[in-house]
Amino acid sequence: MKRIGDKCSCKEKLVSPVTKYAELNPALCAELRKIADTILVPGKGLMACDESPTSLNSRFEEFGIENTETQRRDYRQMLFTADESQLTKYISGVILHPETVYQKTTEGISFVELLQQKNILPGVKVDTGLVDLFGTNDEKTTEGLDNLQERCIQYKRDGCHFTKWRCTYTISDNTPSQMAMNTNANVLARYATICQSARLVPIIEPEILNPGDYGINKALEVHEEVMSILFRTLNEHHVYLEGAILKPAMVLSGIKNTTNCTPQIVAESTVTGLQRTVPPAVPGVVFLSGGQSDTESVTNLNAICSYEGKIPWKLTFCYGRAIQNAAMKVWQGQPGNVQEAQTVLLERTRLCSEAALGKLTGDGVCTKKGQNPQ
Repeated sequence: MKRIGDKCSCKEKLVSPVTKYAELNPALCAELRKIADTILVPGKGLMACDESPTSLNSRFEEFGIENTETQRRDYRQMLFTADESQLTKYISGVILHPETVYQKTTEGISFVELLQQKNILPGVKVDTGLVDLFGTNDEKTTEGLDNLQERCIQYKRDGCHFTKWRCTYTISDNTPSQMAMNTNANVLARYATICQSARLVPIIEPEILNPGDYGINKALEVHEEVMSILFRTLNEHHVYLEGAILKPAMVLSGIKNTTNCTPQIVAESTVTGLQRTVPPAVPGVVFLSGGQSDTESVTNLNAICSYEGKIPWKLTFCYGRAIQNAAMKVWQGQPGNVQEAQTVLLERTRLCSEAALGKLTGDGVCTKKGQNPQ
């Protein structure tokens, strides 16, 4: 029997360890890691601008904005043309809807090129939406795998460097079911391997929704089960973890629950759930805001990122409404409001940046006009 410190024979030294990554191209792995590192710069986060035209409809209606392709273009242009030195300081990448990937500014510059000029990485949402998962109690899975590799190859050619795919889970007495957790884990794993084969970093989003009245302990239990199944499945599919990013919800009690959890409790529950389930090989975790108010999304993120404990991943934000909603409220589709809306947008990104560093000053409330819609 060998003891620690015993020398290996020459024959043993020549034997290379067999790993599940043995057949991966080293250059591919290096490219995926480089993309992930570019996204996960300390103090920077992602802006999610991947709402479909249908999803934008209700938000535009709220502010009296007509939902046309031109207005959607003008809205994204307002966001992306905010002061370059400030936007680049706080945002490392933007997730685009496929429509936006192929749109151009009023000056004829593609949005992908515009972002690249600002040293912001363009990414793209590649799932095609939620559908009913038959055999379950109104649970969902996500479509879009059929021609995914072809689309990913084209997106890479067109300047995108990462992708996003979202699956959702609901919490009740009998959900999420084992079937839903297994099905969505396999869907996310297949998505991730296909994207990596096309030299795109997959952002894996297993969003646990929080519309119920359950407490935070129940939420933590479900988060741990979902993540455990997910990462077991990612390993079974040989997903290159060092070249993937996780986008989870924070661990929160249900919206209808009357117990008010402090940011410190949210942070402890969220970090505990991650520590128990997410391998340290994953380079980063980018949190979605998950229906929180603008202020909550910042104060809870700050508590998580300043949490004292062993945290092997880089932590930051990947926010959509929590960054943009206040700016949209100011913009309202009017060209004359663009500059003021951009000021509000940059104030939101600044606060999110401070929170991602765990150095939020004040209570997370913005002072600019239109901020903090609840």
